[in-house]
Amino acid sequence: MQALETQPLLLDVRSITLRVTHEEFEKLCQDNPERSFELTASGELIVMPPVGGESGSYESELGIDLGNWNRQTRLGKTFSSSTVFVLPNGAQRSPDAAWVELSRWEALTPEQRKKFPPLAPDFVIELRSATDRLSPLREKMEEYKANGVRLGLLIVGGASLKENPQNRQVEIYRPGREPESLTSPTSIDCSEVMPDFILSLSEIW
Repeated sequence: MQALETQPLLLDVRSITLRVTHEEFEKLCQDNPERSFELTASGELIVMPPVGGESGSYESELGIDLGNWNRQTRLGKTFSSSTVFVLPNGAQRSPDAAWVELSRWEALTPEQRKKFPPLAPDFVIELRSATDRLSPLREKMEEYKANGVRLGLLIVGGASLKENPQNRQVEIYRPGREPESLTSPTSIDCSEVMPDFILSLSEIW
């Protein structure tokens, strides 16, 4: 007797709110690899829309900058936006770019590394796309901070950065401090968490 083939789950969530367990969320991600999902601490499923060409290009440039620094220093592990992290509060989030200090990564078991890593990154970047509302992004940044992220950057302007220079803002999130907002910075000094790492924004602006 042949085993029944598992069909990917098709979702239309334009008018409903779904709540799923962690096990259901993991299976949903496995069955729908072409989709991106997040899960809030209360179990609410978030379907992440795909980004356009400009946002995808900006995201890639930021990841390259982070990856090049990490290849030189070998101080940790870098991650793309397809990586889901299980935060201490139970939320499962996918930053646009992330970095984890090496000793924290190596403290995970091989099985934990293969699945969604159960930790908060040390550093995250979120880039606002044309479809992103600012308020949920700021809430996510505060959640990162409350769950142990040591440095978070929210690039506010999104896909319209070059057309609207007034939108060129970066919000910096650190534990125990109010967010710091910078207008049109050419770079961000991240050495407080990652020694000698200066994130260039020249390809973004």
